[in-house]
Amino acid sequence: LKRATKRIETCLNLISGRLGLDHSRVFFGRFAVPVIVRYLDQKGEALNEIERDKLLFWFAQAGMWGRYSGSTESFLDKDLEALEGPDGGLDKLLEQLRLWHGGLRVEKGHFTGWSLGARFYPVLYMLTRMGASKDWGTGIELKSGLLGKMNSLEVHHIFPKAQLYKRNVQRSQVNALANFCFLTKDTNLNIRDALPEVYFPQVEAKHPGALASQWIPMDEALWKIDRYADFLEARKELLAAEANRRFASLLHGDDRWIAEPARVTTVSTTVVAGGVSSAEEEAELQALSDWVVDQGFAEGVIAYDHSNPATGDQIAIFDLAWPNGLQEELSEPIAVLLNESDDTIALASAAGFRCF
Repeated sequence: LKRATKRIETCLNLISGRLGLDHSRVFFGRFAVPVIVRYLDQKGEALNEIERDKLLFWFAQAGMWGRYSGSTESFLDKDLEALEGPDGGLDKLLEQLRLWHGGLRVEKGHFTGWSLGARFYPVLYMLTRMGASKDWGTGIELKSGLLGKMNSLEVHHIFPKAQLYKRNVQRSQVNALANFCFLTKDTNLNIRDALPEVYFPQVEAKHPGALASQWIPMDEALWKIDRYADFLEARKELLAAEANRRFASLLHGDDRWIAEPARVTTVSTTVVAGGVSSAEEEAELQALSDWVVDQGFAEGVIAYDHSNPATGDQIAIFDLAWPNGLQEELSEPIAVLLNESDDTIALASAAGFRCF
């Protein structure tokens, strides 16, 4: 138990320190932790830089493609088995993941998702933390370890929600991942509901390069709200290119894992049902989960990832869920769905959840 505890702490420090995934909302693929812990214990010593980064590449890829969102135990057994024997190790683990998913390279269509529960939401946060992304108010790099109560990172809607809703833009488009970036709380408050065509030139004048550091298309025509759809497409292109660059940096030249695939893999552009659309909604859900804990029951999962058990593909995001029941393993699964469509409620019901 002491050995396991030590390895878990090492694992969490690696994920937080190198990938910047430093809080629970962005800590995806957590069932990959036992595999990392087993690998660390097999080694019994500190990993060198190349081996460490390759292991973290596998972790991020497993979370990104939902390796453990379907049949968790069977995939966990397969991945632990891949580490055993004379032929076992990281390469076998990665090959297993690639054969299962069909390609590990990021395409622009992967950033089509929306809401705080989308698979690529943590990827966007990871890119911000790993890179040289700059805050638009202060110009400082948004790496982990910033101090001060106003320096925690907040989700910022690049095109303000209020302005988009006035133009009858759909909720999934308003909260598209490509419309998200991360800024300090103070900067987020100062921008408020200003349109990009107004505040982007001010940011660029004060902190040259800050916009590009957050993968903003620099064609000023795309900063106008009537070009919002085109802006999203252009930014998804930039985000995909950055993701592949970052993953390549973790491989230290061993780029076979993210080389252009021999066959074209299909990127689903279907909008996932449900989803947490704002920090305010997330706060309401967190308050409810905390209240349930105060009553002596289990903590809920915010933005629960409902996936195809065979493929791991994300089908829906349930706002707040107790997949094992309020009394774990003793009562029925529960889902709380705020302002969701009948389709989302039907999906949750069909999956065996009692919906509220």
